[in-house]
Amino acid sequence: MHSDDINFHTRKWIRPEDLNANGTLFGGSLLRWIDEEAAIYAMIQLGNERVVTKYMSEINFLSSATQGDIVEMGLRATRFGRTSLTMRAEVRNLFTRHSILTIDSIVFVNLGDDGRPTPHGQTSITFERDRIPERLRPDVHEPRPR
Repeated sequence: MHSDDINFHTRKWIRPEDLNANGTLFGGSLLRWIDEEAAIYAMIQLGNERVVTKYMSEINFLSSATQGDIVEMGLRATRFGRTSLTMRAEVRNLFTRHSILTIDSIVFVNLGDDGRPTPHGQTSITFERDRIPERLRPDVHEPRPR
């Protein structure tokens, strides 16, 4: 995996509640953060807030982090299927730039109002927020009365 083609947007500060019994970052916390970040990324890429995790490939823990470290999470879409989006992920230490975790393949499925997979119509990565679902965009709604 080449981190130079991944955009790192989200950062997390490692706090005491994020540590395992060894005093290092608990892998379960890290996986929860990655799944949440990947869901948000899928929503933006597919323009739909109804997405679900279908698959994660092998998760490769390369190093760890300790209390006070800041980790940054990066994702990159690698394939647009008819109803799915595949991406890869990397988490690295902001200070050392060492990779903490890589996941080669995370697949999200686009769902319709009925909760079933539905085509999304996207074929390329967006770096803008133009695909955020209209219901969630304040710029497409009337101002709320005061």
